[in-house]
Amino acid sequence: MTGQHSWGYGRDDGPSEWHKSYPIAQGNRQSPIDIVSARAVYDPNLKPLIISYESCTSLSISNNGHSVMVEFEDTDDKTAISGGPFENPFRLKQFHFHWGTKHDQGSEHTIDGKPFPCELHLVHWNARKYATFGEAAAAPDGLAVVGVFLEIGKEHANMNRLTDALYMVKFKGTKAQFKSFNPKCLLPLSLDYWTYLGSLTTPPLNESVTWIVLKEPIRISEKQLEKFRMLLFTTEEDQKIQMVNNFRPPQPLKGRVVRASFKA
Repeated sequence: MTGQHSWGYGRDDGPSEWHKSYPIAQGNRQSPIDIVSARAVYDPNLKPLIISYESCTSLSISNNGHSVMVEFEDTDDKTAISGGPFENPFRLKQFHFHWGTKHDQGSEHTIDGKPFPCELHLVHWNARKYATFGEAAAAPDGLAVVGVFLEIGKEHANMNRLTDALYMVKFKGTKAQFKSFNPKCLLPLSLDYWTYLGSLTTPPLNESVTWIVLKEPIRISEKQLEKFRMLLFTTEEDQKIQMVNNFRPPQPLKGRVVRASFKA
């Protein structure tokens, strides 16, 4: 959350206006991007991604006025990702979602110009190198975010516990206990991925993220996605504004290379 500037996804405070308060919005490694699959470079030196979420401790679910977020205890490396392009393990801090009003938009990353209805972001930080999440978030190699696309299909059984909790955080600024949820259950079977150097997709838009975008989407039902759309951007006192279209559109690549862990 930012102190001085208020921002959102509306006409007057949305992504096209962010650069006024956050000039880095026009920087050289901004996210998200459109991943052009044919232009991604297969890199045989990329290691498989290792996701160790065995003993993960989720704490709470909250509505921060921009998305819904589940936060984790991050005092040790037990819940981390490693391998892939990383030297160090990165510790899980939180995950959150971006989604649209309709199925033809909602994700932040797009593949060959095609958006998905929703995208999950699992946010990790480099605790071997930095003392706090805040310090890592300001460093070029501080964060690692795993992006997972969601498409509409049959119900995702493991997602129910999450979608059933959303009513508790309908309003901006609300928070509820949300224990022992392991996000491993939200990952696709294949961990094939694209990776590139980018940024946070929300202010302060720091260029501190190594992105891992998984190729294989997961499926959730129409009904499950509808529950996300019942959330509000607004507090209980405000006039209701439905939380939808909370995504930033793809940003210019500016010469960056997207690497693939798999042969096309």
